[in-house]
This record gives sequence, structure tokens and C-alpha cells, in this order.
Amino acid sequence: MTALSLIYVTAPTKEEAQTIGRALLEKKIAACINLIEGMESHYWWEGKIESARECVLIVKTTDDKVDSAIAVVKAMHSYTTPCAISWKIEKGNPGYVKWLEESVL
Repeated sequence: MTALSLIYVTAPTKEEAQTIGRALLEKKIAACINLIEGMESHYWWEGKIESARECVLIVKTTDDKVDSAIAVVKAMHSYTTPCAISWKIEKGNPGYVKWLEESVL
């Protein structure tokens, strides 16, 4: 099995998350993206607690594409310091895992 990862990204709008996700798919860096609209975030920024409504973008890819995916996120994102963090997929439905591996170049 090829090593696989998920990348968790937050964006200020659904449209921005869609644009970034579409670019990742078109470049074959991601096999699949999921958007979760309406997340509420609370966080420290520039010395104070802030809050915002955001859209979550979950990217499914191979480990060797994580750096490329994060570079695309950073280049296209409107935030100065966008959230883009990854973690490894340890197990999954074998048929789905095979499809994911075959969908990324």
C-alpha cells in the first residue's frame, strides 16, 4: 500500500475552499476533497482571541504529494498563515484505498 494522508485546511469562504480544492484535483495532487461549510473557529491571533466562520477543506492524497498540496494551499489562500496540516491514514476500505492511490499522479 502506498502511504496515504489527509490534509486539513480551513478557508474563510466556501468559494475559496472550492477554488483551492479544484486546483488540487486538476493538478492530480488530490484524489478527493471534502468541504464542510459553517465551521466556527476560535483562535489566538496577534495577541488576542478571535473567532470566525470558516469552511473546512479535507484533502485525500498520497504522502509524497503532501508538500505539493500545502504549497498550492499557501499560494492560493487569502490568509497570511493558512491552516494546512496533515496526518497519515493508517487503514481503510481496501477498494477505496486502491482508488485513492490510483487517482493521484
